[in-house]
Amino acid sequence: MTSVVLVDDQALVRDGLRLILELAGVDVVGEAADGAQGVALVVDRQPDVVLMDLRMPVMDGVEATRRIVESGVGTRVVVLTTFEGEEHAYRALRVGAAGYLLKDAGGARLVAAVEAAAAGEMPLAPAVVARLVSSFVSRPPASAPLPGRLASLSDRERDVLALIGAGRSNGEIAAELFISLATVKSHVRHILAKLDLRDRARAIVLAHECGLVAGETAPR
Repeated sequence: MTSVVLVDDQALVRDGLRLILELAGVDVVGEAADGAQGVALVVDRQPDVVLMDLRMPVMDGVEATRRIVESGVGTRVVVLTTFEGEEHAYRALRVGAAGYLLKDAGGARLVAAVEAAAAGEMPLAPAVVARLVSSFVSRPPASAPLPGRLASLSDRERDVLALIGAGRSNGEIAAELFISLATVKSHVRHILAKLDLRDRARAIVLAHECGLVAGETAPR
C-alpha cells in the first residue's frame, strides 16, 4: 500500500485530500500545516510520497522540498498547488520535486499521480508541461543540431522518448507500444543516461525540441 504525508496549511484541503486518497486505498500516515512540520514528519515517517503545497507559513513548499530531497529519505515530493505559473514549477522541479499538479486536477488524477510518483515516474499537470516546453523551446537553440543528440538512441528508445514528450505515463507507454512496464522503465533509464538528462521533465522538453512529438518539427 502506498503511504502519503499531506503538507498544506489549510485543514479543509487536507481533509479533502485524505478522504480521496483513503477511499482509493492509499495510506495517509500524517499531516502537517507548514513546511517545517512537513520536513520533520517526512523524515520521521518516510512515506512513499508527500503532497506538498507551495505557499505556507514558517517554511514554503519549495524550501521544504529541497530539505526533504537533501535528507536522503527517498520520499517522492509531488507539489499540489493552485499556481500554474512556470516560475513556480521551475523552482520546485529544480530542487528535486518528482511531480507538479494543480489542485483542480480531480480525484482520479490525484490518485494516479501519487501512484505514479511512488513508482518512480514524474507526474506533471498538462498545463505545466505546456508552459515548461514553451519556455525552454523559446530559448536560443544549441549550437549543435538537436536531432544529433538522439543518435545514441535505438528506434524503440526514440518511440518511448516521443511518448514521454507527449505526456504519457510509463503505463500508457507500455500499452501503446505493446511492451511490458518493466521494459518501459528500462528504456526510460537508458534514455536519461544516454542523453545525460537529470529527469523526465528535461526529457519532455528535449522531445519537443527535437520534433519527436506529433505535429511538431525540430528547429532549424
